[in-house]
Amino acid sequence: MSTTEPTLFERIAAREIPARIVFENERVIAFHDIAPQAPLHLLVTPKSGAYATVAELAAADPALLAEVVIIADGLASEFSNGEYRLVFNSGASAGQTVFHVHAHLLSGGLDEGSLGS
Repeated sequence: MSTTEPTLFERIAAREIPARIVFENERVIAFHDIAPQAPLHLLVTPKSGAYATVAELAAADPALLAEVVIIADGLASEFSNGEYRLVFNSGASAGQTVFHVHAHLLSGGLDEGSLGS
């Protein structure tokens, strides 16, 4: 039996921690970030904490990664103008603080000069 504690996002999916949930299906949940970096800042994540990074998810379950991206695209259209950044931080030095793969969906009011190409 594993002694690993559930991740923050697993606890949100289990309703142990409150969140402003905007989407949920059997495998994915999306909710507002508690420290938004853009007018729309959602986190889109698998409910399972089995994968810490996007590369782990891509290698093990590419269909689930595709589902996360498709859901993020739909949420950008529903809650913003359909244009967005989708950011996956991988590793502590890259800014990842919750080691449960998740996408940051950011849209609206972004500084266009900082987006690059």
